[in-house]
Amino acid sequence: MSQFWIYFQIGLKHVLDINAYDHVLFLIALTVPYLFKDWKKIFLLVSIFTIGHTLALVLSVYGIIAIKVDVVEFLIPITILVTALYHLFTAGKTSKNDGVNLVFFITLFFGIIHGLGFSNYFKTILGGSATSKLLPLGEFALGIEAAQLVVVFVVLVISYIVQTVFRFSKRDWALVMSAFIIGVVIPMIIESPIWNR
Repeated sequence: MSQFWIYFQIGLKHVLDINAYDHVLFLIALTVPYLFKDWKKIFLLVSIFTIGHTLALVLSVYGIIAIKVDVVEFLIPITILVTALYHLFTAGKTSKNDGVNLVFFITLFFGIIHGLGFSNYFKTILGGSATSKLLPLGEFALGIEAAQLVVVFVVLVISYIVQTVFRFSKRDWALVMSAFIIGVVIPMIIESPIWNR
């Protein structure tokens, strides 16, 4: 049980670390157009992101895939930017199920990119044989899922307060938050070490 708690906590801290706020920014960008009544869709999106994140860790830990850190660190803010831009341009538009499959696929792909960003650190703390690595990976994934659900819940509460107390429309809230996220993430892209080659 103590080993479970160790890796579960690493997963929690990975998402909730104030110094590594890119994960939280992505979750805000992903959640901002939704309300509490959309909880099934949000839960599915968050879970798909966790699956992508965990898949990337598995592929990296077992040496199946390796990508340069600079490239991944550049791609992570790009995923946030794309998500925020998507919601900026689709805010207030009624979405039928036409874009849902695309959003799920993109979320899975972005989860893989974010997972690769953490894979090098995770490999350094993960010892043992190939079979003994699967359980810690699962425990870590549960920690990530729990932390992501906490972030999503907080975003939904803030969204509810802003839309009911301050009378923001759902569209205006999505526009403001998407624009804010874009403003935060563009400097991250500009300051990426990838440009210093």
